[in-house]
Amino acid sequence: MSVKIGNIDLGPFPLLLAPMEDVSDPPFRFVCKQNGADLMYTEFISSEGLIRDAAKSKQKLDVFEYERPVGIQIFGGDIDHMREATEIAAQAGPDLIDINYGCPVKAVVCKGAGSSLLQDIPKMVKMTAEVVKATSLPVTVKTRLGWDDTTKNVYEVAERLQDVGIQALSIHGRTRAQLYKGQADWSLIREVKRNPRIRIPIFGNGDVDSPEKAAAWRMEYEIDGIMIGRAAIGYPWIFREVKHFFATGERLAGPTLQERIEACRTHLDKSIQWKGERTGILEMRRHYANYFKGLPDFKPYRMKLVSELNLATIYQLLDDISGSYANNCTLLQPV
Repeated sequence: MSVKIGNIDLGPFPLLLAPMEDVSDPPFRFVCKQNGADLMYTEFISSEGLIRDAAKSKQKLDVFEYERPVGIQIFGGDIDHMREATEIAAQAGPDLIDINYGCPVKAVVCKGAGSSLLQDIPKMVKMTAEVVKATSLPVTVKTRLGWDDTTKNVYEVAERLQDVGIQALSIHGRTRAQLYKGQADWSLIREVKRNPRIRIPIFGNGDVDSPEKAAAWRMEYEIDGIMIGRAAIGYPWIFREVKHFFATGERLAGPTLQERIEACRTHLDKSIQWKGERTGILEMRRHYANYFKGLPDFKPYRMKLVSELNLATIYQLLDDISGSYANNCTLLQPV
């Protein structure tokens, strides 16, 4: 059976690209969509920034036809401002609105936003209800297991947020206190999914970094889909590899050197189209090391790529990489 969020049909077991600050912008989403991501989200967007018309926040609202279905994710600590931000975000034309109740970063938590709301479930419920009422689009939520090991309350959170109208829930298998350390624990995600009261799709997130793990956890934890974050950075092929493994039980060969170069070039081109040449080049710098991870002695090329501002020279460097490593095809798989 297909998994649906409202009227959005995601197929039988969707793979979602997690919203990641400074990563999941439209250029990155483009290469992930090319490789099989079924649902993607914008970087999280501040409700305060939206209602104050901040340029950076407004630009994050950009969504494109090629990436549908796509959700806009918002965060904030003020209920009225979250309602206003929902109305603004909906005008940008996404397929759904997602609320971030999972970000563990101190600067977000200190403003009463993100995972901070896991300490105030009544406020979280009220905020969610207001967001749902503010739009005709489906509303989804991304959260964590709880604030810390003594307050793992996602079971209650799932019930109460479903009751006020959310249409899907993504759960990261860590508490806020864990940040991104240790191992993600999906056992409580399975308990949420098994709850007979829960009717909405439940997506698991955290530490899925290989096709084998995705297949094993799909069966073990009984979720409706998997959200992949860090494993996709510089490696958008994770989506196609997982799907191939689901279909055949066999591991698909990793991307060739030429595929890595072409994905990197496409990412760069989309970055320039979106933000202009100078900014596009600067923002691409954070991605080069990831695209070419595993290439021996790559540091000299990386240093040139992250210091060059001339687009023609960057293209030439990518061509040089192709020539230099043409006979060295033993690229490492992601770890």
